[in-house]
Amino acid sequence: MPEKKLYEYAVIRVVPKVEREEFINVGIILFSKKANYINVLIDLDEERLTLFSSEIDCEQLRENLDAFVRIGKGDRAAGPIAKEDVPSRFRWLTAIRSSMIQTSRPHPGKADDLDVAAELLLKEYVG
Repeated sequence: MPEKKLYEYAVIRVVPKVEREEFINVGIILFSKKANYINVLIDLDEERLTLFSSEIDCEQLRENLDAFVRIGKGDRAAGPIAKEDVPSRFRWLTAIRSSMIQTSRPHPGKADDLDVAAELLLKEYVG
């Protein structure tokens, strides 16, 4: 039986008004150093988000979240961070920031299939 892969994950959040510290979960970043794996999944419910805060520019937000996905994939056109190795990209994506897009602290887990684990986490934390 193959050994389960150790991973770390963080939840991507949109914080419309940073000073209020309220947020909506919109995605997952899953990383495994041993498997040299990173996956960024986004599920942005714009209707729910605009009910939460009518001031959000959903088009700009989608562009910014797309940058997270492209950096995760190592898309060299996404800038210098995307050219870094997988662990460095994960650390940059999960760095503490006071912007509208934030992440939870990383949490550990183990899975046989990292793609399946990412999808399950997205469903659990984002819906």
